[in-house]
Amino acid sequence: MAEAHSSASVAGGLRASLQGMLSTLLAILQTRLELLSTEVEEEKRRLLATMAWGAVSILLGIMALAFLAVFITVLFWSTHREWVLGLMTLSFAGGCVWAFRQAARQLQASGQWLDATLAELQADRQALSPAPPAPSTTSAVDPSPPH
Repeated sequence: MAEAHSSASVAGGLRASLQGMLSTLLAILQTRLELLSTEVEEEKRRLLATMAWGAVSILLGIMALAFLAVFITVLFWSTHREWVLGLMTLSFAGGCVWAFRQAARQLQASGQWLDATLAELQADRQALSPAPPAPSTTSAVDPSPPH
């Protein structure tokens, strides 16, 4: 009778232990998903703000360049209008190439997306993985005879 009560107690303890472990794993998963959600929301807001300010900047820049081109062309209308229009076109094309390269460089230089979430998941993996065996302290003996 005592033996049956003991095995039931062990089974109940094992079940409670497994439930506790499952509860802990679910809590870790919930925390990581909340962190992921927060990072995605921050990235979305940053991207939308960058796009909005970029659109305003592009619009105002185009207007300024158009008025500058008209102004310079009018200044040289009677003497070198073809040269001025050609140089303005080349300068706009050069600015376009420069801006494209800057945008490509910025995209390449951006950090990895979801850094904090990935770091926390890596820390969780390391914490849950079994510890590596300790290196032995015995030193290898050199079998060659001394000279």
